[in-house]
This record gives sequence, C-alpha cells and structure tokens, in this order.
Amino acid sequence: MSEHAVQGIDEVLAASRGLLGVVARSLAPALEDVTVPQFRLIVLVVSLGPTRSGDLADRLAVGPSTLTRNVDRLVAGGWVERRPGTDNRREVRIAATDRGRALVDEVTERRRRELEAIVAGMPEQDRAVAVAGMAAFRRAMGEPAPEEVSAFGG
Repeated sequence: MSEHAVQGIDEVLAASRGLLGVVARSLAPALEDVTVPQFRLIVLVVSLGPTRSGDLADRLAVGPSTLTRNVDRLVAGGWVERRPGTDNRREVRIAATDRGRALVDEVTERRRRELEAIVAGMPEQDRAVAVAGMAAFRRAMGEPAPEEVSAFGG
C-alpha cells in the first residue's frame, strides 16, 4: 500500500474515532434501558417494519437463540412486540412499539444535533468535500442513501 493510501487510512481512522464519540454520546442515555445489541435490533425493526426473527438474526449476524433472548427482553421492556404474519398466522414477526420508535428517535435527534454543530462549524468548502466523502464512504459500505431509508437512527 502506498504511503499516500496509508495516510488516507489514518485520516479515516481519526475521523471514525470522532464519529464513534458522537455515536457513544448520543446512545449513552439509551444504554440505561437497553444494551447496544438490543438497540441495534430496535433500530432494525424500526427501519424495516415487522420482520421475521430469522431475517433479523441473519442481518444482525447472531444465532437464533441469541436473537430470541434479546427479543424476549425487549418485549418485556415494551420496546418491541411479536405479531402474527399477515400471510401466515403461524409466522411471527418482530415489530417496534411506540416506545421503541421513540427511543430510536431520541438517539437520532441527539446525534443529529451534535453532527449539525460540527458540520456548521466547518468552512463551506470543507463541508462540501466532507459531505461528498461521506456519501462515497456510505456507498462503499453498501449503505442505502438517506432518501431510501425511513427516518430511523441509522
């Protein structure tokens, strides 16, 4: 790898540390009620809508028993609910409750406020370059464009 490429990676690593701090601060109040894996599960069902357990386990790269334990805890806390499938009533789907959606909205709003302050403090030219760079990074990671995603804590 060239020295320029390594230097570029160092910049990405440095920026990712800063972004991780923003994410951690936005998530900290929620972690009084749920774990990080549980929050990820809530975010996923908020964004996807009611989803089969097997599909959630695949997307989260966890085993079915791990997913079931997390869903059980989230159901008990009122964050998600189990619903019968629309086509097959034996099929169970996991859906966010109003409480779960509110938690994701709160975390997203905290993150948005902090990111807006950071971006607003950048010179206009740097801001345009940063936004273009983040869009390219998002595409390289295979993440959907903002307009393709429902308003969730992504």
